[in-house]
Amino acid sequence: MNNQQTPGIGPIWRLIRGVLSHLLSRAAHRVLTNYTLVDARGERFRWLEPEIIRFVQAMETEAEVLRPGARLDTLPSRGNRLMVELAVYTAACDRTLRHMGIDPACARQTVADLGWDVYRRLLAVTSLPARLITRDPGRRLRWTIRMLLRFPFNAPGAPGYAVESRVEGDDILTHFTHCPPQTYVRRLSEETGDADALESFRQSWCLYDWPGADLIAGDNLRGHYHRPHTLSHGDSVCDMCWVAHASRRRALH
Repeated sequence: MNNQQTPGIGPIWRLIRGVLSHLLSRAAHRVLTNYTLVDARGERFRWLEPEIIRFVQAMETEAEVLRPGARLDTLPSRGNRLMVELAVYTAACDRTLRHMGIDPACARQTVADLGWDVYRRLLAVTSLPARLITRDPGRRLRWTIRMLLRFPFNAPGAPGYAVESRVEGDDILTHFTHCPPQTYVRRLSEETGDADALESFRQSWCLYDWPGADLIAGDNLRGHYHRPHTLSHGDSVCDMCWVAHASRRRALH
C-alpha cells in the first residue's frame, strides 16, 4: 500500500498535521514568551525568542521520532487519529523540555499550560454554536458533548474510542472505557521506561475537562464536571458527568 492510500500519511493528513504544527508553534510563542522555567538545578529563568524557536524545532523532530509508535494507521477514523496525533505532540513537548534540561515537574506544568492554550481555543470554537443558540448551561453542555462524540471522539470501539453516553435529568454522562491517546502514551511510557511521559499526559489532558466544562456552560460558574475514575490512573473507566447546574456558591467574581 502506498503513502497515498495509507491512513494518516496521505496529502489530507499531511495538511492537517501542518495546521496542528502551526497551532502548536503559535501557542509555544504565546505561552513561553512570558513563562518562568526551572532547570534541573532549581534555577529559574525565561527563554528568549531564539530559544523558543529551537524548542519548537526540537519538538517537531521528537514528534517525528515518536510518531511511528502511535500506529495511526490502525485507528478507525480521522477524529481518533487527530487526537492521537495531538498526544504525540504532547509527549514530544514533554520529552523535548526535559532533554533541554528543564526540571520534570516544571516540564509537566509547561506542557499543561501549552496544551490548555490550544485546547481552550479549539473548545471555544466547537462550543460556539451552542453558546450562540441558548443561554441554558445544560443545553450548551449536552449539545456540545453530543457533537464532540461525533467528531473527534466517535467511538467504534478499541483501538478507537469506546464510550457509552446517556442523559440523566439535565446532565449528560459519558463513560469512556478506551481512550486511544491514553493508550498510546501509556504504551510509550511502558516501552521506554519513561514514567514521566504518562504523568505529563495525566496532568494535562486528564485535567482539562473541569475548566473545559465551565467554558462550554458559559455561565461564569465552576462545578460543571465530575469524574470519580480515570483511565490514566489505572481505572477501568473515565466516568465523566457533565453537570448542567453548578452551585451558585461557586460563582466566579
